[in-house]
Amino acid sequence: KIACEYMERMGYGEQPYIVFKHKDISREHLHIVSLRVDEQGRKLPHDFEARRSMEILRDLERKYGLHPSVKGQGLTDREGLRKVNYSEGNVKQQISSVARSCLRNYKCSSYGEFRTLLELLNVSVEERTGTVDGRDYAGVIYGAMTDDGYGIGTPFKSSRIGKDVGYKALQKYYERSKSALKQDGTLDRLRQTVKDAMSPDNTREEFRQLLKADGIDVVFRINPVGRIYGATFIDHNAGIVANGSLLGKEFSANAFNELYPAPKQAQQVAEQHTEQQHKQRSHAVNPLTGIVDTVLDLADTQAYEEQQRQIQHRKKRRFRR
Repeated sequence: KIACEYMERMGYGEQPYIVFKHKDISREHLHIVSLRVDEQGRKLPHDFEARRSMEILRDLERKYGLHPSVKGQGLTDREGLRKVNYSEGNVKQQISSVARSCLRNYKCSSYGEFRTLLELLNVSVEERTGTVDGRDYAGVIYGAMTDDGYGIGTPFKSSRIGKDVGYKALQKYYERSKSALKQDGTLDRLRQTVKDAMSPDNTREEFRQLLKADGIDVVFRINPVGRIYGATFIDHNAGIVANGSLLGKEFSANAFNELYPAPKQAQQVAEQHTEQQHKQRSHAVNPLTGIVDTVLDLADTQAYEEQQRQIQHRKKRRFRR
């Protein structure tokens, strides 16, 4: 009965299918085998199939009082897509669930896009490559973040989750996503929706809210004076993560910075800071004082660089272990 209802709601009710009941793990579960083509050999529609399947499964679990197929997390629109909450504990499981769900449900053609998506869900990711003792290494570090974007807790290697979220797997995932996003029409809806929301009559925040109403998040990268230097769009309906430059020149960071310039207050603060620095330099009338200051600045810089080299060396040794 449950399998029949599931197939009907998925749109496969008229298809032939076989249901197997398994008890090979601690709970009983069903496997359903069917066809993706109709009697004429035409492929059946399967847009957003993974998302629809999880929504139906969650509903059936509630309706029939079944054990959740994924325990320990309140699932939302997609399996595992819930912000990591460090205070709840079990951080590694939370992060692995988010990372795997993102890989299954979204297309990211670059590390930067994948990182932006994960950070939206309070997960940090860092690719590390280099050479130690003549040997190349490449790896990925995952960690938890607060809602304010700060790291919390101890990051860990991808190997503690599995190879499917490791460096090599991610490179293949980027290539697959890149190929998929190059197909004709794939980005058309996202491109048009963003274009319709762009207007000099609204603010950055109003622009964000317009897109959010259509299931799209926009992440602006902004420098200290409020200037936009990057934009990434996350279409949750289509499962697409794309930098503005991927959509076209009219969606680049420069285009958005012209449309939504930095707030005047931020610009004024930057100008005042620059003016203050200029005054401080002009007050240094003693040549000897200037020389001493320069030497001290150089010493501080060298000490800082040496400290950073030592930190990086320790990180590399720790990563090798």
